[in-house]
Amino acid sequence: MLTFINFPNYIQWSLMATIILLLVVILSFMLSWKNRFRLVGILGFVIVLTVGLFGLKIGLLNYNKTTTSVSLSRVYDNAGDQIVISVKPSITKIKLLETLRQAAQNYFVYGRSMGKDNKLTIRARVLLHINEKEDLPLYLGKAEEVLNFQSYDDSKINIEVYKDALKTLSEYQRNMNLS
Repeated sequence: MLTFINFPNYIQWSLMATIILLLVVILSFMLSWKNRFRLVGILGFVIVLTVGLFGLKIGLLNYNKTTTSVSLSRVYDNAGDQIVISVKPSITKIKLLETLRQAAQNYFVYGRSMGKDNKLTIRARVLLHINEKEDLPLYLGKAEEVLNFQSYDDSKINIEVYKDALKTLSEYQRNMNLS
C-alpha cells in the first residue's frame, strides 16, 4: 500500500531505477541494439516519474503537525476560499486554537483561487448527536488568512473562537459525560 511515510524510499528506488536504465541506454548505444530509441523513450518517462515524485515530496506533502492540535477531517472545500473542518466533541479551547492554526498552515497552497476578499476562511465544526435521528452542527471558530502569494507570513492568521459555541459544547460534554 502506498503511504506517505515511505515516500522518501519510493523516491530513492525510482532514482536508482532511473540510473540503472540510463546505464542500459548508454550500453545499448555502444552495442547498437535495435531497441535503443525505445529505451530512450522509456528512460524519459522514468525521469518524468522520478521528478514528479520528488516534486510531490517537496511541494504537496509538507504538512505541519503541532503537538497540541487534535486530528481533523476536511468535510467541505470549494477549492477556493472556503474550508470546513470537523473536530471531535471533546476538544478544548487551546486545542481548537492550535488545530485552526495548523489547518490554516496546511491548507494554504498556491493553487487556491482567491475569493471576493482574498481570504482563506477555515471554519471548525463539531457534530453534536442530540438523539438517534438528529445531529446538530456547531461551528466553534474560524481562521482567516489573507491569500497573499508574494510573501507568506504565519502571523497574519486571524483566529476567532465563538464563545457561545464553546459554552454550548461544554454543556453538551457535561450532559454526555465526555469531559
